[in-house]
Amino acid sequence: MRAIVYTEPGASSVLSLVDREVADPGPGEVRVKVAVSGVNPTDWKARSGGGSRTQFDETVPNQDGAGTIDALGPEVSGLQVGDRVWMFLAQYERPTGTAQEYVNVPASRVAPLPDGVGFEIGASLGVPAMTAHRALTVHEYGPARLEPGALDGRTVLVAGGAGAVGHAAIQLARWAGATVITTVSSREKAALAEAAGAHHVVDYTDDDAADQIAKLAPAGVDQIVEVAPAANIDLDVRVAANHTSIAYYANERGEAASVPVLAAFAKNIRYQGLLVYTVGAEAWAAAAEDVTRALADGALPVGEEAGLPLTWFDLADTASAHDAVENGAIGKVLIRVSDSAS
Repeated sequence: MRAIVYTEPGASSVLSLVDREVADPGPGEVRVKVAVSGVNPTDWKARSGGGSRTQFDETVPNQDGAGTIDALGPEVSGLQVGDRVWMFLAQYERPTGTAQEYVNVPASRVAPLPDGVGFEIGASLGVPAMTAHRALTVHEYGPARLEPGALDGRTVLVAGGAGAVGHAAIQLARWAGATVITTVSSREKAALAEAAGAHHVVDYTDDDAADQIAKLAPAGVDQIVEVAPAANIDLDVRVAANHTSIAYYANERGEAASVPVLAAFAKNIRYQGLLVYTVGAEAWAAAAEDVTRALADGALPVGEEAGLPLTWFDLADTASAHDAVENGAIGKVLIRVSDSAS
């Protein structure tokens, strides 16, 4: 089979296309014939390594993907050969990700891909959708699970609504019944956020961005999905309602934050950090189940008309795919691994 590998961290040039034997799945694993592999920022960051050696002698990159189960390992139940699935965290603490024609993954890290849902959608989930799910379910007085009606009556602010996580957060919050406000930095990105389903879009570069949000949510926003907590801290505190949860998963445009302490504690604001890789198996399972239900409801489409443009590469061009994500490609970067991708 064809696989993309690297043996030392570095620039995308360390990636190479090789031929490898197809391995049998081990206990608790399934083997998936990969149709589409998804690329996330953490994929190129893990590959670059920050100057450190890789954890394994040889690594196949990419956490997310979609395909068809090809074989079952011992101790696997509830899944069958031929099942269409989407995968998440395939390469977390493991040497083999989805940038190859066949991948063995723990059965707990695959979820069913409903009939009629394309592999390109399945490969666009994983890290972004599960991060968004976690951000929407950590509120002290909010739901621990998402379903239609779970966020009825709540206003959710999504920072960076044109990004992959922001896009998924808009879609999931809207599916669960929230009123969704999002911030972006351009008209192009505003159009994408609106296509994703945001009720209101605000340009965060406007001097009066906080005033605009306050007018849209005079009682304050209940939950904030935050990609740039240091840069947005003053805006977030100003527009927050009492007991708002600010769930942050990155720190774009800033390194350190100076919290307006009095204003923040007067509103009982909760700052909740989250990293999808370390939230634990229980949170992964809950997110996988809820995201799959949203898929079945048709709530998570992709493509420019749905607010998430797709940029495609062939498996042999995985290095270019990593570079595209590193250079800030808008939307989702996908790798066509097999003919069944289309």
